[in-house]
Amino acid sequence: MAEHRHHWVRAAGRPARVDARERLDLPPVLARVNANRRLRGPYTAVGSILRAIVPDALARCPEAVTGHDIEILSTTPELRDLVPATRETLTSLAVPKERTRFYSALRTLRIAHGLVEFLEAYLRAAGPAPRTLIVDDAHRADPTDAEFLAVLLRRIDPALLTVVVITGTEPPERPAGIGSEDLPTALAARCTVLDLADGDVPDQRGLSDEGRADDGPSRTTGDAALGRRHIEGDGVGDDPDEIAAYLGLPPTERARLHDLRRAELETAGESSLRLGAIAWHAEHGSDPSGAGADILRHALDHCMDLGYYHAVLDLGERGRRLVTHESSPTHWWAFTTKMTTSFAALGLADQALPLYDEARALSTSPEVHMQAAYATAMLHTRHFDADRRDHQLARSWVNQAIAFAKWHPEPKEREARVVFNRNGLALIEVHQGRLEAALALLDACIARLDETLEDHEHALHRSVLRYNRAQVYAGLGRHTDAVADYTAVIECDPNYAEYYFDRGMLWRDLGSPEQALADYDRAIRLSPPFPEAYFNRADVLAELGDTEAAVADFGYVLELDPAFADARLNRAALLFESGEHQLAWSEVRAGLAATPESPQLLCLKGQLLAADEDTAAASEAWEAALTADPDYAQAWALLGELRYQEGDLDAASADLSRAVELSADPGMQFNLAVVHHDAGRFGEALRLLDEVLGSTEDVDARLQRARCLIGLDRAETAKAELLACLEADPGSAEQVYELMPDLAHA
Repeated sequence: MAEHRHHWVRAAGRPARVDARERLDLPPVLARVNANRRLRGPYTAVGSILRAIVPDALARCPEAVTGHDIEILSTTPELRDLVPATRETLTSLAVPKERTRFYSALRTLRIAHGLVEFLEAYLRAAGPAPRTLIVDDAHRADPTDAEFLAVLLRRIDPALLTVVVITGTEPPERPAGIGSEDLPTALAARCTVLDLADGDVPDQRGLSDEGRADDGPSRTTGDAALGRRHIEGDGVGDDPDEIAAYLGLPPTERARLHDLRRAELETAGESSLRLGAIAWHAEHGSDPSGAGADILRHALDHCMDLGYYHAVLDLGERGRRLVTHESSPTHWWAFTTKMTTSFAALGLADQALPLYDEARALSTSPEVHMQAAYATAMLHTRHFDADRRDHQLARSWVNQAIAFAKWHPEPKEREARVVFNRNGLALIEVHQGRLEAALALLDACIARLDETLEDHEHALHRSVLRYNRAQVYAGLGRHTDAVADYTAVIECDPNYAEYYFDRGMLWRDLGSPEQALADYDRAIRLSPPFPEAYFNRADVLAELGDTEAAVADFGYVLELDPAFADARLNRAALLFESGEHQLAWSEVRAGLAATPESPQLLCLKGQLLAADEDTAAASEAWEAALTADPDYAQAWALLGELRYQEGDLDAASADLSRAVELSADPGMQFNLAVVHHDAGRFGEALRLLDEVLGSTEDVDARLQRARCLIGLDRAETAKAELLACLEADPGSAEQVYELMPDLAHA
């Protein structure tokens, strides 16, 4: 892939940015979109792209649309009439009062990868000609769009799609919280930069209508016209005179104009506008604490349900400026508690606690105190950094939540609330190492809801309870029971990918790699791309002997997450074992560039050097691995093997003995046994080989055991061992017959 062919245009003011863009020699334009989140909130740019191409994609590559329906519908709800939802889950379908599970903050990154792959599939279906995507106002993008652009810049071949990202001169935002892909890093690494300083701003009289700052009414018509234009442009204009004119409008007139523009946008019937422009106009219109708060609340709930947590923080803060606990307690609590949940989801738990304390100080609502107590418990047992967690304090908070739940007046809802909070208590028991106590709690919770509720009621939370019990069963080593619970929740919620992912891990622990592979395949089909599923599938494929497919999966993991060190290591190891040494070298060098003291990669480097017969350099690599980790058994084992090949049995014995002290690996025990045999220490060798055969039916170990028995003059026992080798593996006949003459001398 060619590097540095995407473009980053930086300039102060829209006219200068348009002029700069027009200086570029670009392929034909696929789409030009504005990423300003004030227009449509999360995925403003993505939605504009998809609305432009999905109708054509349905004709050109319908399978790509179907394969990425989650990404398309999550980001662009207007396409729901065109693109059917085929993978709904209990989480996505739950009514608000039964929503007890929220998405991981990493879901947006999965969506971004899926969107990039959909866009690439569409471009290839549309023909070989290169195209251009122009993204304006990227410095005002919601973090979801910024994340998408970062992934797009890293993964899309600029020969297929040249991306032009246009920003102001201020540094692009780096959102706080979880996230491995950020736009500033991608822009710096993947783009050529066209940077216009303030002095380079062109004379507007020479610009096209698109770039001219006064392409609406002439400024001579007065500041009122400029102010109206700012409102009609949904507040994305950055002309200082226009903004000043907007702020200078009489408040009642400004509010009236916002109301008019909101009404106009609402007639379009495009739901994503309610996340951006409609919400902005409503909060600045004539009824901010009424209609404004209602519309912000709608946007808040939508973003919360889809896991757009940075947007929730923005909407919650804006909503809390419009209402108070006294004026609108329901809205106020929604804006507050969804902010706190989002802080926790983003790894910013410290910012949540002050809001819960404020709620406890202001509210006398049992519901508010119950929810705040439960959430505070989760901060202390789950979300705070490990050194700050306090499980006993969490227990006190969750017990308070249970006490409040017991006062709910409606019997079914009372039971549901009590069980929900007792589920939190079970989590605390797990964190305190009391798995049997957690299991007893979950058993009681499941039984209580089965007795109290109809089958269709609180289906999501009941599935979560069984899922949690499956995890506890797994922790107790009761894998068969865990599989049964996972299977039960899959029957209730067959499109939830994580269930298959977790059950796949259990199948592998149970020695059923084929069933594990089937579950990983299913998890991959049901979800936007996430690297862990492909990593686990690659491991199973390698175990099943499909090295080529495993290497491909590990490679795809690295496309999704270049920093996934274990994927790079495993891919390099498989390539080495397959004889693809140049490809293995490429992975080892890339891995060591990121983690130069990785003992695993240094060991593999040594193996590659040894394969090239550079034993001195190989020894240095293994010594470096031991400098990084003196207890790394593989490095000791490799050094021991090298010393054995060099004929230094004492050094080989010392190094391999250290390896065996650190690891019960049968291969290391076998190699040490060979050294002991060659040094005449037949008894020590025999003891090690007995350990090897206690954990694996290895014919080579039996042959070596026969050699030791011959060395100990135990001919009959050695003969029996050789006959056992023939029975276990007829292919060992040649080696057996080579040893037969030695029996006569034993």
